[in-house]
Amino acid sequence: MFQLDLKNVLRLAICFFCLFIQSSFAGRQQPADPEIRSLLKETVSNASSFYDKYDAEVWLVDMNSRLSRFVKAPDKRLAMLKMVHQEATRAGLKPELVLSVIHVESLFNRFAVSSVGAQGIMQVMPFWKNEIGRPQDNLIDLATNLRYGCTILSHYIKKEKGDLVRALARYNGSLGKTWYPRKVMLAMYKYWYPQ
Repeated sequence: MFQLDLKNVLRLAICFFCLFIQSSFAGRQQPADPEIRSLLKETVSNASSFYDKYDAEVWLVDMNSRLSRFVKAPDKRLAMLKMVHQEATRAGLKPELVLSVIHVESLFNRFAVSSVGAQGIMQVMPFWKNEIGRPQDNLIDLATNLRYGCTILSHYIKKEKGDLVRALARYNGSLGKTWYPRKVMLAMYKYWYPQ
């Protein structure tokens, strides 16, 4: 028997929403870009951090459209989203939280370097490489930066016993202040929190 739990209700709501959008824009919508469709299909098929392909497709389609204003190339956008989801999941974090931190830290510029030397998409301080005995690591590399950033953020959340405000302030080096956590939370609810 079909059980109406939260996950199924959300799936139904998304289906109805998609049907509504599709019918509302019938005739005005341009055909889907075959390149994006192909990239999305490949990304969904290879997204190992999702429980099923439906969840992968829903999340990737949703986040892909949101990220398009910051990352123009569809292939780079989908590769980034897949890596963010994978590293966030590995570290026990919500991918939307990681996207929010990235939004505030670098505005999705993987080549970003701050005035104090923090590097990459999650603005990781280079001293961490020496702390773990890996001075050769390249923090501009997207996968490396996400692994470091997600691991550090997850550690701070555990250290602060789930207090996200304190953990985010610790991540930013502003423990005791709330301006940075507020920026991240605002980005999450304005741009990245699933509707």
